[in-house]
Amino acid sequence: PARLRAPSPLGRVAFTAAPFSSSARAHCSRPKADVAIVGIPFHAGTSDRPGARFGPQSIRQASRHLRTNYHPSYDVEPFKVQQVADAGDITCNPFNIDEAIKQIELGAEELLNKVGGIISLGGDHTIAFPLLRAINKINNGPVALVHFDAHLDTWDTYFGAPYTHGTPFRRAREENLFLDNASMHVGIRGPLYSREDIKNDESFGFKII
Repeated sequence: PARLRAPSPLGRVAFTAAPFSSSARAHCSRPKADVAIVGIPFHAGTSDRPGARFGPQSIRQASRHLRTNYHPSYDVEPFKVQQVADAGDITCNPFNIDEAIKQIELGAEELLNKVGGIISLGGDHTIAFPLLRAINKINNGPVALVHFDAHLDTWDTYFGAPYTHGTPFRRAREENLFLDNASMHVGIRGPLYSREDIKNDESFGFKII
């Protein structure tokens, strides 16, 4: 049955009515899309409220209300100066985090080989880890990372589990996926478990704004 191949949150509503293409190429007027929007409907890594896997679908629905033709602050017509396509969703196993991480990494890498860049719609923060793995393969090395969040997401484990929404950047540091002299958190204001949280975070090279 189809429901065993792709979990139900996967949808076909395109972001801002951009051309929909599973290859991000079929509806593009240029040989290669500049930007692909891709959904990652995954929330098996959350320790509190579930529901993030419905994020991509909800963001696309809400984007129907956006006026995207002209941006007055930047004086640009964004969809005229670059080719944007909605590449659909990456299928994630909702019951197996290890498998889902592999699926996200492979799906993102495949897409990055076809387009100039991607904007991913999550999904809980676990997805940051496989996305960094994918961009490292394309970039042939670590990248600068700017992380907007209330929480550090550099903890070691949650309930003994290494892959969760609170640990992606600890795993990324272990694999040297981001530059330790050019990465930062922006907006940190959430509670911490101990003073060691900040010390550990600083040792990974993060600056905090």
